[in-house]
Amino acid sequence: MAIADRNLSSRLSYGGRINPLVMLIAVTMIVFVVLMFFRALTYIQLPENADLNTVYNQKVLKWFALAGSTEQTLPRIWTILTYGFSHINLWQLFASMLWLWGFGYVFMDMTGNKRIVPVYLYGVLIGGIAYLAANYFLGTASSAPFLIGSSSGILAVAAAATTICPNYKILPMVGGGISLWIVSIIYLAIDMATLPPDNLSVYVSHLAGALTGFLFIFILRRGFDASEWMNNFYDWLVNLVNPEKPYQSREKIKSAFFYNAKTTPYVKTPKITQQKLDEILDKISQYGYDQLTEEEKSFLERASKEDLKGRQ
Repeated sequence: MAIADRNLSSRLSYGGRINPLVMLIAVTMIVFVVLMFFRALTYIQLPENADLNTVYNQKVLKWFALAGSTEQTLPRIWTILTYGFSHINLWQLFASMLWLWGFGYVFMDMTGNKRIVPVYLYGVLIGGIAYLAANYFLGTASSAPFLIGSSSGILAVAAAATTICPNYKILPMVGGGISLWIVSIIYLAIDMATLPPDNLSVYVSHLAGALTGFLFIFILRRGFDASEWMNNFYDWLVNLVNPEKPYQSREKIKSAFFYNAKTTPYVKTPKITQQKLDEILDKISQYGYDQLTEEEKSFLERASKEDLKGRQ
């Protein structure tokens, strides 16, 4: 296939084996299944005349949901993230994942697949901190005993996508499409309308998630990528168990042979193959052309020349 015929911007998988948007949805659904399993188990073991929700919340949900006070949260500090993947209502789960898929698709279409998970996690984290702070300063912990749901993370993704391209068209077959900023306002209005009116801390949490998405893009446009450290950490973990990663000691051994050479070392020119070409194009789609090595840029240039010769 000719290089000129490729459309790099149309890939949803963006060259990765795992679609991070699908991964977020899959993890959330797995957590829901686990919670429902333990709810059924709690029902089977329920003492006589005991309230199912009370027993379930005390024995199971407290290990996933974010408690209303810092004193309760600190012993289970992981809940400041796990609450964003926890749901106890099937309809709430379905609606949340539908919104996440829509906004996440747009966000990945514009930025690639390396930033959606960090933005989502930042939204959940800042939303959780804002929830605890609101409970502390407003004294609303009694009316907001715990927080669950992915709305803070979804609002972060929605705000980030809208900040990048507010006029991105959704459903173009309907009157030319609906602008993304309109869809985001509709989602925010629905989200706010479905929250309990006496639970101000949850409002603060969701709005903090939306603000997080806006600030992420704001600082990204000024040259600081807040997702880079998270992606580097993930790549480091993956490479620990990646058998295909070349050992660093081999690279040092190779360079030692040519250290005292008076002539330029022989540079092996890789053969142009479709597999190698696809790998480079996938890397451009994920990270951009500037992140290619000199060898990869040279390979791409030679492939382009051979493509032009083939056309003549």
